[in-house]
Amino acid sequence: MNGEGWLFILAVIVNAVNLFSQVFFTIMYSDLECDYINPIELCNKLNPWFIPEAGLHAFITLLFLLNGYWFCFLLNLPLLAYNANKFYTKNHLLDATEIFRTLSKHKKESFLKLGFHLLMFFFYLYRMIMALVNDEH
Repeated sequence: MNGEGWLFILAVIVNAVNLFSQVFFTIMYSDLECDYINPIELCNKLNPWFIPEAGLHAFITLLFLLNGYWFCFLLNLPLLAYNANKFYTKNHLLDATEIFRTLSKHKKESFLKLGFHLLMFFFYLYRMIMALVNDEH
């Protein structure tokens, strides 16, 4: 199996992890909105997950850059820049006292990331299959 096949297998796995983390985030925001969970509990559950989620995405984006997959790198660059901006401006942690005021923004962000990771999952899956099929010939 060639390097392209391994790269896209890794991309599918990493993206699946991020996809499921965004599903978790979305469910948690909905639970807060329906009053099934309190704001402190929500923040305690979600805050530890931002850096691993953004780190995984940065890792796979960096791999695309290093291996010369420019199109894949450029597709991931906006989310990478968004996550980096959130981290460097210290807006990546949720605040239990502000969460109800910013809940709609967080839900919208979570839905957008969910849609992005879903589209990228199928794109990476397609590229993985194409790499594996081309490797057979």
